[in-house]
Amino acid sequence: MKNCAVFCSGFGSNLQALIAAVNRGRIPARIALVVSDCVDAYALVRAKKAGIPILAVDRSEFKTREDYDAYIIRRLKKQAIDYVILAGYMRIIGPRFVSCYKNKIVNIHPALLPSFKGVHGIKDALAYGVKITGVTVHFVDAELDAGPIILQGAVAVKADDTEDSLARRIHRLEHRLYPEAVRLLVQNKLSVKGRNVLIRR
Repeated sequence: MKNCAVFCSGFGSNLQALIAAVNRGRIPARIALVVSDCVDAYALVRAKKAGIPILAVDRSEFKTREDYDAYIIRRLKKQAIDYVILAGYMRIIGPRFVSCYKNKIVNIHPALLPSFKGVHGIKDALAYGVKITGVTVHFVDAELDAGPIILQGAVAVKADDTEDSLARRIHRLEHRLYPEAVRLLVQNKLSVKGRNVLIRR
């Protein structure tokens, strides 16, 4: 069975959705480690409740990002991690990290990439006045929110939406879409051809 590490920085609602999917047998893999750059992230509480080992690492304890990444990579190798699942992880993954896990790191973004990259995808989409936004699951590469797209789902923007109301609907879609993308990943049903991700159902 494949081992996944889920990286989180905050509340961990997508982590909870992944834990539930694993427990139901929907994702045929093991969440072997939860990693956070925030030692007080609620995601770590979720992991502990689920009996999942945790790794909380304060970036400020390392001189450089490269040192930080090197430490994380060593810990992942020690745990025999096959895939890295970013679930609200607010730190950029460095090039060495990406090369070590090429096409084995995935991220979920609360907008329809390539639109509204960065940490304020929901806020930026609402401010721009789009009528449709959504969720993107993509492979992680050296550029921010730019890796090949695995799955996308659309969410209609209502005239009276606030950032909070739109976020709630986007998060509900994330909790359905991300487990499906991770299932495809761990079952080796994804192949990358340039910018295209081919899915074998």
